[in-house]
Amino acid sequence: MNTEAAGHQGAVDLDEARRALRAGAAVVLPNPAPLTHVVTATTPHAVNEAKGRPPGQAVALWAHHAETLRTVLAVTRLDAAATALAARLLTEEHLTVLLPLRTDPHLPDWLAPAAQDGRVLLFAARWQPLRPLLDEHPVLYVSSANRTGLPPAATTAEALAVFPAAVPVLRPPHRADGPAGGPARRATTTVAVHPDGRLTLHRHGAQDRSHPHPDDYLDHLRARYGSSASRIRGR
Repeated sequence: MNTEAAGHQGAVDLDEARRALRAGAAVVLPNPAPLTHVVTATTPHAVNEAKGRPPGQAVALWAHHAETLRTVLAVTRLDAAATALAARLLTEEHLTVLLPLRTDPHLPDWLAPAAQDGRVLLFAARWQPLRPLLDEHPVLYVSSANRTGLPPAATTAEALAVFPAAVPVLRPPHRADGPAGGPARRATTTVAVHPDGRLTLHRHGAQDRSHPHPDDYLDHLRARYGSSASRIRGR
């Protein structure tokens, strides 16, 4: 029996996922290979509840909306060059990025759930088939699609197996889960951008998997982004 095809039978379509998000529920969304699924909602509480973890735990802010991203970049402690690099890492490399925040009592309230220890966590993957769903919500919170202690769901069937029925799982577009036996999926690589412009690898993931050492991946970023990444250094 094709377990992935069977899993799709319990998944919801885009309209059902849209209604769930509008109602304040968390929804599990697919990503193309090599990324795993994510869980998102308009409130951090819904994301944490879906994952079975404490309601106040920090989550990532989904940097899918241009105005939201501009607002966040404007309140970081980065200079113009580092800000431009951070934007490219998010919009072109589709990394998850940690950025240092200014000490400012007027930070947007919606930023607080994604801020911890003076840094904000931004998730940036924005898959074209999900845009009709995402574009309705300038502010979304997001986390890896897993229950506490389990790895992120790599397929629809895995997501349906681990999340309760109250958490809708979006049925992916045709062949989005990819052929069986392909490379293992992973959550996104997380890179920290420091106030002085340094980059460090905060968490291994899908984007750096082919690089045997963190410095090798940073070298890749330097080569790809040229002068925008001229101050990248290793640990």
